[in-house]
Amino acid sequence: MNPKRKQRLIIVLFIVFGVGIAVGLTMFALSQNINLFYSPTQIVKGEAPENTRIRAGGMVVENSVQRDPNSLKVTFGMTDYAENVTVEFTGILPDLFREGQGIVAQGMMDESGVFQASEVLAKHDENYMPPEVADALEKAGKMPKPEAEVFNK
Repeated sequence: MNPKRKQRLIIVLFIVFGVGIAVGLTMFALSQNINLFYSPTQIVKGEAPENTRIRAGGMVVENSVQRDPNSLKVTFGMTDYAENVTVEFTGILPDLFREGQGIVAQGMMDESGVFQASEVLAKHDENYMPPEVADALEKAGKMPKPEAEVFNK
């Protein structure tokens, strides 16, 4: 093999390895940023991974909100009307957060089966529900009727 061919081969191999490493690092970074959605039923069944960032959604259980008077820690129940999951959040909750409200929380499950939320999102009007929450409630057969439909009957 003459020196010019050998030099071209080395350059091509460096390019191939460089692109391979770049693609591998990109795939690793993307896999770390994936947030899969789980309903309370899936979480109770053990389908949600522990210590991995996920999204969970459902309705806030009535009379379950407990606020720590000395800090911003809030504990509440989240349900899809089939199963309940305890959620702990430290921070300021959205203004629209209340019992009986649909929410989506981002965080991770701990070893004791409590969802440690890092962010809580509440729906923005009485008729909207996040698609993931609506699907989970429909699967449980507990999809609430819109308020306008309830008043018309």
